[in-house]
Amino acid sequence: MKTIDWEYLAQHMHPREPESDKNTYGRVLAVCGCRDYIGAPFFAAQAAVRTGSGIVTLALPSCIYPILAAKLNEPTFVPLETGADGKISADCLPSLDRRAAILAGPGLGISEGVTQAVKTIIEQAECPLVLDADGINALAGHIDVVEKAKYPVILTPHSHEFARICDIPSTEHREAMASAFAGKHRCVLLLKGHRTIIADPHGALYQNVHGNPGMAKGGSGDVLSGIILSLLGQGLDPLAAAACGAYIHSRAGDLCANDIGEFGMTPTDMLRYIPRVLKPLNSREW
Repeated sequence: MKTIDWEYLAQHMHPREPESDKNTYGRVLAVCGCRDYIGAPFFAAQAAVRTGSGIVTLALPSCIYPILAAKLNEPTFVPLETGADGKISADCLPSLDRRAAILAGPGLGISEGVTQAVKTIIEQAECPLVLDADGINALAGHIDVVEKAKYPVILTPHSHEFARICDIPSTEHREAMASAFAGKHRCVLLLKGHRTIIADPHGALYQNVHGNPGMAKGGSGDVLSGIILSLLGQGLDPLAAAACGAYIHSRAGDLCANDIGEFGMTPTDMLRYIPRVLKPLNSREW
């Protein structure tokens, strides 16, 4: 098993081209949020912006659109009409074409409508996907739908989510289980934890050794999924996007903890440290 480090990141991410525009760095879509979960769309969308995406579009329930529109300046928005529960369904999904990558899951909540929406995204998307949080929970009992995707899928569960979708009591043997899962379902699996494991369907296995307990707060995983979404949209292959995303996320958390401490640091704080992690990739000094 290989360890992700700065050299790995530098091999897969390069300085931005002088002759480029917003379309050069990916049009990505994040399908996130419900009436009860407003923070997740913010974290995912802002993380994608901070990681360098050209255009980030946030598709979210119309009932929370005014709140997010007041908080976010950079993303564009697609408000979605929902039922009385404030959650999305397959009927209200936005257009899935002309996207470089799609994220589905953060803050969607759990309902039959959400489950059908996630299945539809998996089956109809014409680009790579990231499934996180409730996008993963929605697949409990029918994880095989991942195999119907036209393009690669990255799943980013923590141990409890992984146990739920696999219908197992524990994830004691993480490396072997992650590798077997990725191979069986032909996906990239990022299994979060103290030592995050990344596995692909061809047998590659990586671990991330950075990060700290201050990152163990609600919203931190949404930041990670937004980072990975951005990297996919910028053209990294799924394994590299997941591995580099884990590294950027954890190093931002470490820089944040070093400056303000593990107890009080928040996912909002971590967003500000993503550019510091990526700064050495600059093509020039100003």
